[in-house]
Amino acid sequence: MQIFYENLANFMKNFLEESLFLSQHKTIYDMFSGIVEECAKVVGIEKDQTNIHFTLSCSFVNELGIDQSVSHNGVCLTVVRKTDTTYTVTAMQETLIKSNLGDLTVGSEVNVERSMNMNGRLDGHIVQGHVDQTAVCTKVEPVDGSWYYTFEYEPAQKDYITVEKGSVTVNGVSLTVVNSQRKSFQVAIIPYTYEHTNFHAIQVGSRVNLEFDIIGKYIVRYLELQGTVK
Repeated sequence: MQIFYENLANFMKNFLEESLFLSQHKTIYDMFSGIVEECAKVVGIEKDQTNIHFTLSCSFVNELGIDQSVSHNGVCLTVVRKTDTTYTVTAMQETLIKSNLGDLTVGSEVNVERSMNMNGRLDGHIVQGHVDQTAVCTKVEPVDGSWYYTFEYEPAQKDYITVEKGSVTVNGVSLTVVNSQRKSFQVAIIPYTYEHTNFHAIQVGSRVNLEFDIIGKYIVRYLELQGTVK
């Protein structure tokens, strides 16, 4: 058993070192931290066959460039057009199926975050911007000035799991899991997060995007390769 844990530790060490090396040499995909910068507002929606072009406004439009990656409710999308006050991103059909972006309407608030440098400070956790699936809010409970949100989901894969006090991304927000269950979990939202993200708009019945912890996924995959889980 000790050898197993040593091998697992070496596996994760190599994964993190390789991620840092690739980021420094600019050959890694864009990554995020789950620390939302602000809520952007949807000002235009244009359908193009199975794609949808979303036009949004936010405070850092002037700092964006064409082909830059921005997380939208946890979905990594590329800036394809911009004006002085707005920018446009495109979501393809697969993204629309796996996420809640298809639920957006003009006026919707979207959590946005620009990609990070992997050799910088990581205030949240490693977020890829690849939404795994959606969940549904089943309960919102105010508690002493904060809120507990309960989300339920049907795991699409065996590694789509949460662990108590582990990390999960909900609508692009890096959060700590509370009351982890097989098909549900809770998160605690403080007033700052409530006010500065679109959590203030999430109600019972709302669909949210989930991205499960990449480190947990690698551990499950490692166990599969070792024949420990099937």
